Amino acid sequence: MSFSYIRRYTGPVEAVIFDNAGTLVDFGSTAPVMAFIEIFRRRGVEATVAEARVPMGAAKRDHIAQMCAMPGLTARWVQAHGQPPGDADIDAMYAEFLPLQVQCLADYSTVIPGALDVIEILREEGRKIGTTTGYPREVLEVLSGKLAEQGLVPDNTVCASDVAHGRPRPDMCLKSALDLGVACVQACVNVDDSAPGIEAGLAAGMWTVGLACSGNEVGISYDEWTALPEGEQDDLREKAAAKLRHAGAHYVIDTVADIVEVIDDIDARLAAGDAP
Repeated sequence: MSFSYIRRYTGPVEAVIFDNAGTLVDFGSTAPVMAFIEIFRRRGVEATVAEARVPMGAAKRDHIAQMCAMPGLTARWVQAHGQPPGDADIDAMYAEFLPLQVQCLADYSTVIPGALDVIEILREEGRKIGTTTGYPREVLEVLSGKLAEQGLVPDNTVCASDVAHGRPRPDMCLKSALDLGVACVQACVNVDDSAPGIEAGLAAGMWTVGLACSGNEVGISYDEWTALPEGEQDDLREKAAAKLRHAGAHYVIDTVADIVEVIDDIDARLAAGDAP
């Protein structure tokens, strides 16, 4: 008679890997939306905020390609240019996107309320802090400088241009875990405001936490969010949370400010032999 043995990690959470826009910075994930809309506008094609938000979380060139494939945008492009957008058009828009995105960061790089306090607590508990982003390295370097000015300096950063595949593939999450030197992917928690980000964390074998209110799914600024009546907040929160749960998130909370209790709960589950 033979018995199989399943190895389980039962230690604490070693690393928390955060997305950037809509998770740690830029409540409402507005900076990339404005840049995507502008690069289409420059070509005589009107893209809506809703269209610009659909592929959010993907690497930025992939994001542009997915927008170009949307029936409504394709039809408007054909009306303006006589044929559908091709690879050369996507490459040209991506090249324009990078400097435009840097310009947008000047207005949309404020750290989300509670993020600094949470990171301080997690570090006091011995957790490592990683970040991932769909921004390419040249944009991330600008953003990292602006975050450092506000006191937010992670232990490592990984962007889409550092790996072979962006979200929803696991590459960025896995590179972050390797760079941080964690013992096991089960000791990592991936935190994101988009469905592709949640899917990436799951594909990497990590715990995943979705943020319903601060990111792409609600898509409004902090001031706009706090000004809403409670009933309207509840409706938007539930719609966003449902999408993140459907993507497979182990937990869904409002914003990064609520993450500490979740990490403590994951610690308890790991100690009891649970796994993502």
